[in-house]
Amino acid sequence: MREFARFSKKLGLAALVCCSALVASGAAYAKEWPSKPITVIVPYPAGGGADIGARTWAGLLEKELGVSVNVVNRGGGAAIPGHSAIANAKPDGYTIGVITNDISLYKPQGLAELTHKDLRPLGQATQIASAINVKNDAPYNTFEELVADIKAKPGQLKATGAAPGVNWHISFLGLMIDLGLDPSTVIWVPTQGGTAGHLDVASGNSTFSTASMAEAAALLESGKLKALAVMTPERLPRFPDTPTLKESVGSDWTYSVLHGVAGPKDLPDDIAQKLTAALGKVIQSEEFNKAMSARGIDVMWRDGAQWDALLANDLKSTTDILSKVKK
Repeated sequence: MREFARFSKKLGLAALVCCSALVASGAAYAKEWPSKPITVIVPYPAGGGADIGARTWAGLLEKELGVSVNVVNRGGGAAIPGHSAIANAKPDGYTIGVITNDISLYKPQGLAELTHKDLRPLGQATQIASAINVKNDAPYNTFEELVADIKAKPGQLKATGAAPGVNWHISFLGLMIDLGLDPSTVIWVPTQGGTAGHLDVASGNSTFSTASMAEAAALLESGKLKALAVMTPERLPRFPDTPTLKESVGSDWTYSVLHGVAGPKDLPDDIAQKLTAALGKVIQSEEFNKAMSARGIDVMWRDGAQWDALLANDLKSTTDILSKVKK
């Protein structure tokens, strides 16, 4: 019996030492992070707003963390493969990525089960606001005049800016519903992105676009388009003469494509906190803000918890809009 007691005691001590070693090892692992290059997955092609922002903050993050930060584009498939790659990455802090509120579109439309809940949001970086733009010689000088024409000519006007069910189409659907109008009374013209939509309006094929002001900037400055309203709570600094929807027609509807950063869901708290702190520092830096301002992209820093809450609200809002359209 004594032999068994001694054996049990030794076994218990061995287990305690083993557990202590594992805890110490985990703590040391988190403490040593980062000790090798970090990969940033961008679920979109090179050259777009998400990619431009990511490459800018990734370069600054290198200086902040002292390791290489490499951007990898995984575009296509409505950004589902890229978002999924971030969610399925090893949760060690060496693979993170850009996520946008496109992730709120998948589950409500039956495209994928993936939502922000399958990731660890680390912080929001930028946002690109939706706006209503028309051809420069269009017979509308205010958004109120355009709304009156929509009501007077059901089925005759055309809107554009994206493929059906994608960001700028959602901004259009939400706007119409908020105004008490049936979205089907305006013909939606599918395009491959916001820039193509703005060009479609400038050519006279579509009546108005609901894509971003950033994508419309060159056409606005060259006099080919005119902006009637922006879907933001306040006027944009780069376009101070363009009123908000609230100012134009009393609508509280707002919509922006949101760009942020996330890692795999099981990312350790210590590493997540270090990443959020470093991201917050570089995204709020003067260098990053100047670079984004030159592109017409608004910087909006929110920490991990705030970014997670915003995505949750966006998922709820998008689900609600799409359910109303289906009815």
